Amino acid sequence: MFVIYKILKMKKAILFGASGFVGSYLLTNLLESELYSEVTIVVRKPLNIQHPKLNMVLADYHSLAQNKEYLVADDVFIALGTTKKKTPDEKEYYQIDHDYPVLAAELTKANGSKMVSVVSAIGANANSSIFYVKTKGEMEKDIIDVGFEHTQIFRPSMIMGSRAESRPLEKVFIKLFSAVNFLIPSRYKGITAQNIAKAMFNAAQKTSKKIEIFHWKEMQPFLK
Repeated sequence: MFVIYKILKMKKAILFGASGFVGSYLLTNLLESELYSEVTIVVRKPLNIQHPKLNMVLADYHSLAQNKEYLVADDVFIALGTTKKKTPDEKEYYQIDHDYPVLAAELTKANGSKMVSVVSAIGANANSSIFYVKTKGEMEKDIIDVGFEHTQIFRPSMIMGSRAESRPLEKVFIKLFSAVNFLIPSRYKGITAQNIAKAMFNAAQKTSKKIEIFHWKEMQPFLK
């Protein structure tokens, strides 16, 4: 009887951005947790990973709505994003950093999801004149407007750690940040992708407010 009760109490999760820097760590956390019985990831191409709890949906922004029936979960995690270097065209950039996360939120909410956790960025502001900051701010606003029971927004500053892809200049900045991180005001301190993922996972298990925003300081209690 206890086993049956435990299974019934387990949740389902869906993750957008599982192949990314933060998303890859978050995927590991979800798969290794006993709190989730099923983990669905939405990816453009198959990932070289197998797990009994893992469901893989092959889709992108353009085909996501066609796969709506597979986007069912209690908790939704969104770690989508690109860079100016990788996506110089502003229209395409906006689609990846705004349109895709918002659409993911809308479709999963329509399927009954209760909680959404999303990676944004420090300084996100829908009223900003800076394109990157404005895009993140508009993404946050529009996901909040979808109306989940719980919305958690994570705003890291410099995301630290070793990426699989080569980014020489970024590595230089990360080294500089690491050296002076203790001098930087808490809100702007660098944080590793692994710790962002850990904070997202742990915070999702302790939802209490309708809307919560996490900067470096607010993430710290969830890293213990």
